[in-house]
Amino acid sequence: MSPLERRDTSKLDALASKKDMRDRVVLNVGGKLFEPYISTLRNIPDIPLSRILENRSKLDYDPETGEYFFDRHPGVFAQVLNYLQTGKLHCPRNICGPLFEQELAYWGLDEQQMESCCWPNYTKHRDAQENLQALDFRPKYENSADKRPRDRFHNHPNSSWWHIRKVWTKPSLSVRSSVLSSRTAGQL
Repeated sequence: MSPLERRDTSKLDALASKKDMRDRVVLNVGGKLFEPYISTLRNIPDIPLSRILENRSKLDYDPETGEYFFDRHPGVFAQVLNYLQTGKLHCPRNICGPLFEQELAYWGLDEQQMESCCWPNYTKHRDAQENLQALDFRPKYENSADKRPRDRFHNHPNSSWWHIRKVWTKPSLSVRSSVLSSRTAGQL
């Protein structure tokens, strides 16, 4: 192969690479870069990712780097991207159910698309919440919004704060309290 032919093939490779880059989009999700094909993002037309190019002005797009930035969990996005590529949605074991649920809602995916192998891990938090509600496992002060634990502490007759407040509000109870209240009254 002559040098001229080699030069021509390198130009063809460069053109193919540019064309390939036009077919891809750069997504920075939580600091991790993903470069999926636009056609991959359009595999499911009902989700916001399929319209990413049309919504450039509404998104955090950097024209200098050509990146779209999303301040989201990159591990979950990897699963979202895998779902767009394969049609199978999996929940990694190292990501808790509520986080995965929030991320799926953000990316516009339905949890019902989850593969059956991942469903028990994904719904584990819901089962735990249901069990706690069945046991009514809540501290007593949570039953009313007005009562706080510190209020119970400050208003209890055996607490030192209760005695101090009683002395300040009724200085006639002792000589010390009347002297103390007369000194502080003069300072105010």
